[in-house]
Amino acid sequence: MAKKPNPKVVTKKHLARLERERQQNRLIIIVSIVIVVLVVGLIGYGVLDQTVLAQLKPVAKVGNTVITVHDFVIEATFTRIQLVNQYTQYEQLASYFGNDQSFQQTMSNIQTQLTDPQTLGTNALNELIDNVIIREEAAKLKITVTKAELDKAVQAAFLFYPNGSPTPTITPTTVNTPTDSAAELALIATMVPTLTNTPAISPTPTLTFTPTVAPTNTPIPPTGTPTSDIPTETSTAVPTATPYTQQGYQTAVSNYMGSIKTYNLSESDMRKLIENNLYRQKVMDAITSSLKPEQDQVWARHILVADLATAQKVEAALKRGTDWATLAREYSTDTSTKDKGGDLGWFGKGTMVAEFENAAWAMKVGTISGPIKTQYGYHIIQVLGHEVRPLTDSQFTQYKQTYFNNWLTNAVDSRKDIQKYNSVWQAVVPTIPTLPPTQAAGTNP
Repeated sequence: MAKKPNPKVVTKKHLARLERERQQNRLIIIVSIVIVVLVVGLIGYGVLDQTVLAQLKPVAKVGNTVITVHDFVIEATFTRIQLVNQYTQYEQLASYFGNDQSFQQTMSNIQTQLTDPQTLGTNALNELIDNVIIREEAAKLKITVTKAELDKAVQAAFLFYPNGSPTPTITPTTVNTPTDSAAELALIATMVPTLTNTPAISPTPTLTFTPTVAPTNTPIPPTGTPTSDIPTETSTAVPTATPYTQQGYQTAVSNYMGSIKTYNLSESDMRKLIENNLYRQKVMDAITSSLKPEQDQVWARHILVADLATAQKVEAALKRGTDWATLAREYSTDTSTKDKGGDLGWFGKGTMVAEFENAAWAMKVGTISGPIKTQYGYHIIQVLGHEVRPLTDSQFTQYKQTYFNNWLTNAVDSRKDIQKYNSVWQAVVPTIPTLPPTQAAGTNP
């Protein structure tokens, strides 16, 4: 007869050991899960930091407004696109009108900007800060830009006018009637024939975004020409221009969006840029609304030299009665005016550097200054006239632009709550688009 096995006796000590083993296993499982979660989280954060979070890092702050990497890269990339477009346009002008030195100088300047990312980045960052200041001023003035206004501006940027192309308005040009005093007339009589009582102010175009100028190899939105209703003198059929339809406009926009997508730009980025321009224009109109088409101006001539010793030599020669025009031709380093007696024409405030301007406005008509030091060297100045003068339409436009630029500069300089994170934006300055190799090498058609 088989023996029955003896049953195991489970003691309290044995149960306690089993419980400890279960707790240890549970702890090992929990720790393993935590480690896996941490590793996955760190990897995920690294990816997130390199994508989404990196785009949200601040490159600058204006008060409570944060300017992000995303904002900066968009602004700098559009700036590069515009520079490439400008270069291509000047290259075409050079091929049409000959290799003019001014074209080559402008093209060289554009090349320099494209190859100097730090300067380009600084300009882009300053533009973004300006935009914040302008938006704040717009809020104070209760200025807004509606969606309808933005849509219209986008259409105009592509030369699409659904209600008809705008017709230029012809306005009479203001003629500046001479009001020279006897002292001024006496001075004019002693000057060389090339010096005339003619304003020398010329408008400087401002750079604004317009997608009608597309990057190299990018389709440019077509421009529609209305069909003429005037009958021809013969019965020969005359072809008419294809109307620029809504579909054509949408195709142009689509083509342009496809081209800038290469640089990670979107339609909303483009619309934001145009919206900024609208706010800038509206605020400028408000800031300059009280200006009249007239300006306190000075008419002066100067002799610019490199060092103080030469300036004192020229000053002494003038006191001895040496002819001003002769000294200007011999000594002046201002190549644009030296052969016409150093004549600068009439100019208003904000046109010249501060040291020159302050001296000219403080002088009486006919007097000659001592050496005036500026960033360009040493000037000997003679004031030939000083009066409030009426402005032509183009001069008034430039006057308002200069007035607004000065207001904006002062508004930015007066802010104590602007912070720039240079190490952040300097690390992300875009380097595309660039000029094609033949253009970058300076090859002209």
